[in-house]
Amino acid sequence: MARFAAIDVGSNAMRLRVVEALSPDQVREVAAERAPVRLGHDVFLTGRLAPSAVLEAVDALKAFRDVMKEAGVDGYRAVATSAVREAQNAALLVERAEREAGIKLDVIEGVEEARLVLVAVRHAIDLKGRRALLVDIGGGSVELTLLTDQAPHASVSLPMGTVRLHEAFLDLDVAVSAERRALLVEYIERSLSEAEFLRGSKPDVVVATGGNAEAIASLCPFATDDGNGIDVAAMRSLRDEMAALAPKARRERYGLRGDRADVIVPALFVLSTVADAVGAASVATPGVGLKDGILAELVDRAFRVWDVPGEAAEVEAQALALGRKYRFDEAHARHVAAMALSLFDQCADLHHLGPDDRALLKLAALLHDAGDFVGFDAHHKHTYYIITHSDLMGLTPEQKEVVANVARYHRKSLPDLSHPGYRKLDRRLRTVVRKLAALLRVADAFDREHQGKVLDVAVRITPGRISLRATPNPAAAGESDLALERWTALRKADLMEDVFGCEVKVDGAEGMGPSKSFQ
Repeated sequence: MARFAAIDVGSNAMRLRVVEALSPDQVREVAAERAPVRLGHDVFLTGRLAPSAVLEAVDALKAFRDVMKEAGVDGYRAVATSAVREAQNAALLVERAEREAGIKLDVIEGVEEARLVLVAVRHAIDLKGRRALLVDIGGGSVELTLLTDQAPHASVSLPMGTVRLHEAFLDLDVAVSAERRALLVEYIERSLSEAEFLRGSKPDVVVATGGNAEAIASLCPFATDDGNGIDVAAMRSLRDEMAALAPKARRERYGLRGDRADVIVPALFVLSTVADAVGAASVATPGVGLKDGILAELVDRAFRVWDVPGEAAEVEAQALALGRKYRFDEAHARHVAAMALSLFDQCADLHHLGPDDRALLKLAALLHDAGDFVGFDAHHKHTYYIITHSDLMGLTPEQKEVVANVARYHRKSLPDLSHPGYRKLDRRLRTVVRKLAALLRVADAFDREHQGKVLDVAVRITPGRISLRATPNPAAAGESDLALERWTALRKADLMEDVFGCEVKVDGAEGMGPSKSFQ
């Protein structure tokens, strides 16, 4: 038996949930708390967290800490989303949360938010063999994720959360005017135009998550094949009825909390517009959200049932899709990845890295030439930009930086603190980047001409020396045709020599001159 907690520091409220798990399938709720701290109010107007809001948030975290302590929590994760993510002074809250409340707050990106919601939905609804659209409606942003047979096909985080829309378009104490309504709809539709994958998507099911989605479902309930849901036609009627009322009247007529009565109207406009965009007649509302995804992950990992290979395969599929978007040489990318992983496995006694690092190396190898689409001369730098500015669901921001840096250093200059992308990493991650990039440089060298001449590379490690022997691909080259690959590998082994403190020898490259580090 173990107890776990999840804290969600959102734009409209802060939530805590504590569960007790006897097994992955035997989980019961121990405690649940909600603090109505609207961090997004000032952030979406001024770009900063108000001092009073920071104080309220820290006090709420102290209260959550006390609940967790009393419950005897074995592990927790606390995350902050859009409001804190965008706040110029976010570091103030993060620092005070840890110093005063003892809570380590993880400020997550929209793609990580979407991934955690996906984890929760998978535990609640069977999506096997189905095309599904997930709509997570938060206070600052809306995460849209398109799935095919449970695997994410595309995802986007859009700045049209309920608190943001309320602050921008709606008056505090009056009904929504026709003019404000038109502006609101126009903004939502323009935001949705960024989600190009919605066009022609035709999902089998639309799944909505978040407190507002659950509130809407309670007001216009509809039974779907996936449990509780919303009838879209009834939702449109409810939207129009609520928009015609002031927040106070909404509270009285529908029995809503004060901090729900104002933001439920933007939520109605968002969800109805999304449903109309994909032609959905109903929306499933499983009653799960971000904190449930966190808990499901904590429980699964604790009982060692987390599908690490499955998660890695999903990220790999996204990487391949990204590479295809930039018209990469897929055969070369896959071949270099295979050789890089082979080098990783054979050099385990040298690098002492783990399976997570191996997975990052594979992603970097698959994407190392994506920047060719922009221009060959500096394509390693373009690759870094492409990776860091793309959504790879399942990677933390730090992991994405590692992948981007490893790919960036597959050619040309070695990692250096004068490079901003490398400098921003902590010391441990810089070491990981250097080791993985050393392997990728050599793997890429052995497919210099993108012709698959080298089938694999055998590694022999002796004191002070790493010997590399290329196995020719009979279908592509003979033994005498590998001179260029061997010479290139010798030249690009400079980082390998530096990182592992060994001289690198390439069999068959005798007389071509020593590699750079040992000249």
